[in-house]
This record gives sequence, C-alpha cells and structure tokens, in this order.
Amino acid sequence: DFLAFIGSNFVLEGQRVADWTIEKTGGKGKIIELEGSVGASPANDRKKGFDDTIKAKAPDMVILASQSGDFARDKGRQVAETLLQAHPDATIVYAHNDEMALGAIAAIEAAGKVPGKDILVVSIDGEKDGVQAIIDGKLGCSCECNPRFGPAAFDILYKYANGDTIPPMIINPDRFFDASNAKEVLPTAF
Repeated sequence: DFLAFIGSNFVLEGQRVADWTIEKTGGKGKIIELEGSVGASPANDRKKGFDDTIKAKAPDMVILASQSGDFARDKGRQVAETLLQAHPDATIVYAHNDEMALGAIAAIEAAGKVPGKDILVVSIDGEKDGVQAIIDGKLGCSCECNPRFGPAAFDILYKYANGDTIPPMIINPDRFFDASNAKEVLPTAF
C-alpha cells in the first residue's frame, strides 16, 4: 500500500543526454557506452533512452561497444580502458552516471588523449565532482538525477491531509548541466 510513487524518469535522462550529444556533434560519432549495474532499472532505462534516441535521430552515430561499469568510478575506469583499447576510433563516451564518467576521464587521460577534445564524455547524475568536471572542460554534460525527494514528499503529505487528490506517479524534476550553467549550479550540486 502506498499513496504515490516519487521518482526519476531514467528513460528521459538518457534521451536528454543523447539529444545534447547529437546537437553538440552534429549527429556524428562513435560511442562507447558505460552501463550501470546489470538489471538495475536506472541502467536499463538510461540505456533505452539514449540508444533509442541515437538510433532514431542520428543515423551517422554508432554505438561501438556497451559494457557494465557497475555505477562505480574505478570499474568505469577499467572498462573504459579496455573498450578504448579495443576501439581507438571512439569519439564519445556515454556513462550512465558521473562516477563512471570520471573513471572514463581518467582512462582517456591515461591513454594520452584529452577528454572534451579528443573524446567527448557525457553522463547522468549531476553530482558535484561531475559538475566540476564540466567546468574543467573534461565532461560535456550531465543530466541531473535529482535526489531531493523531501520537498515533494512533504508537499504530497500536506495535500493528502487537506483531502486533495494525489496523482499515483510524481516525477522529480531534473536539471541539465553543461558549460552554459555549470559554474552557476556547482554550489547546489549534490
């Protein structure tokens, strides 16, 4: 029994990153995808949102390889190292979270390439280290996965107590970060 679900739209997060990537690259590029934990709904949905958008809107983009990095920075680094060696022509890394993106940035630098110039890195979460990487020019964008559920939960409780009808699904709004706003939002990133 529950009153309402409050959560994120993981498919939309993947779509937003794909749309930004398509716009930034002119719809051209060779992508390595670092997936989250196998079977996790954020990983499945972020993959679906990104992959389907690339397929539908950017026929000149190809996903060369896709492998789980378990949402972890070091595992993301290890997987990125392996995939970059197997696919030296990759021009984009899409990570399902900022931790893996930061690991990929380390792998790109270890390979003697420049993240943000030689290889565009894009991600999801909007964590403070990810936003700082955008400011540093190493991460192209990050779609926030807003962790601040408290205000929405209390709003629903008050509305319910007042007899208001509560929708069964409430999607927490996600911000989108890139070079245009990263410095401004850094203080409020989690």
